[in-house]
Amino acid sequence: MIGLTNSEDSPLARESRVAIAVPTKLDHAISVNAYSTLLIAAGALASSTFDSFLPVAPTLLRAVREVRQSLEVWQRQVEQSGWFVEGEPYYFLARGGSLGSCHEARLLWEEGAKIPATAMSTSGFRHGPQEIVREGLRFCMWIDQSRMRDQDLSVAYDLRELGASVMLIGENLPPDAGDLVCQLPNSPTNWQFAIDVFPIQLAAERMSRLLGVDCDSFRVCSYVVEDEHGLLHKKAEFSQDVE
Repeated sequence: MIGLTNSEDSPLARESRVAIAVPTKLDHAISVNAYSTLLIAAGALASSTFDSFLPVAPTLLRAVREVRQSLEVWQRQVEQSGWFVEGEPYYFLARGGSLGSCHEARLLWEEGAKIPATAMSTSGFRHGPQEIVREGLRFCMWIDQSRMRDQDLSVAYDLRELGASVMLIGENLPPDAGDLVCQLPNSPTNWQFAIDVFPIQLAAERMSRLLGVDCDSFRVCSYVVEDEHGLLHKKAEFSQDVE
């Protein structure tokens, strides 16, 4: 078993036949750095089993450097956007590799902003769940580099026609395709997933401030979940006697 971890002394590293420890500054509570570093490491490892990561690395590094310049733009966008509101449901939709960012976004909403959210594939949403669309609903969609772009932009358009507010994340997007459009730097083919979580991480922090909650601490969850006993860090005693 190959173990990917940010901590070389973690149980995963100790139990793995081969351990790959990715050095990074650990997060205080909710994973941000740890998510991206392990994601890229896993992608590099997977690509090496079929071809080689070396041809991809220079272009990917350039995209990551360009993200630094984009962060201020995205931060300014989320501060000024009306997409963030209290009391509305939030849905996250994506395809392909961006599904990871989609589900991470839901987790950031739950852990960071402390509110419920839903994440699913865009195709899955179109087969029944779209019946929930109504005025004021919030959606964030990841638009792939090449896969089903026109179709997904059409979904975004129709969501807005139905009264929903839509945030879009992707490369080379029409500026007016959503209520909040975060343009990504160009990345290697099939590697958009490595950088497309950053705008929604900023968005989660913005949402937490709007709601007046601490996005980097847990109210109920343990920093390390060590057992399956309840939620409140205490083991309940139950009688085994059955009358």
